[in-house]
Amino acid sequence: LASIAAASSAQQIDAFYSGQYSFTDLGPVPGLPSPAGGLTLQRGDPNTLLIGGAANGGAGVIKSIGLNRNANNTIVGFVGESQDFATAPNIDGGLAYGPDNVLFATGYPNNTLMQYLPGSTAPDKTIALTGLGIGSSVGAVNFVPSDFGGAGRMKVVSYNTGQFYDVELIADGNGLFDLGAVTQTASITGGPEGFVYVPLGSPLFDVPSILVSEYGTGTVAVYDADANGNIVNGTRRVFMTGLGGAEGAYIDHVTGDFLFSTFGGGDRVIRVTGFAIPEPSTFVLMGLGVVALLRRKRK
Repeated sequence: LASIAAASSAQQIDAFYSGQYSFTDLGPVPGLPSPAGGLTLQRGDPNTLLIGGAANGGAGVIKSIGLNRNANNTIVGFVGESQDFATAPNIDGGLAYGPDNVLFATGYPNNTLMQYLPGSTAPDKTIALTGLGIGSSVGAVNFVPSDFGGAGRMKVVSYNTGQFYDVELIADGNGLFDLGAVTQTASITGGPEGFVYVPLGSPLFDVPSILVSEYGTGTVAVYDADANGNIVNGTRRVFMTGLGGAEGAYIDHVTGDFLFSTFGGGDRVIRVTGFAIPEPSTFVLMGLGVVALLRRKRK
């Protein structure tokens, strides 16, 4: 308990942002096998979290768990024990929904991208990334929101090389996707894992920006985003430090809160508040009525 308390006290938001943003340690997800991987909300259900467990190993898994929200719809804790959602061998820091409600997950250190059709409990397709030009091994995957330049484009970051890529998706005729052109657009540092697009209109973010969980430095960094949703080289600033293995990353579309997981460091989920509520993502095609209802309740 003392070591956990010490780790928590070491976490801090950079002074430039601390007047507008604050964080809460939600603790580990009950029943999640260590270490934790990427995380997202289940498509169509803003009260269920999906999160990787037993990350980076052959027994990797995606677990689901209910979320407890307060009167302002802020996530304040977990409900019950996490349940098996799907197998995910070697899952790492990337877990994100893309077009047609396909769930994407990255695999480390085997440099893979897994895809799941709705309802699947195991990967329906796994793509080896090395031969496509993505540096081994991948860290995370995400998609550009609808109100950013490059809306809908898939972006991938390599943990080992720090290379940030734009990746073309090509429908394979079976509800899943092949990968087309892979273009490296930036090189970043710190052992990058999960990344998210900062909701436009968030205080102190005057230009489109991207938050990156840096496992190697125990930091969340922020970069400018260009007109195509790519990281701009040389724009890194520190947002939060003192983290034990920053890993996953997700923006709660109900509140705008930034959620991220830690790989080790207690395998905790941390919530950062203060961001604007984002526009619904390009691919949020289900559950918008629920999200809209929650937003009206908040107001």
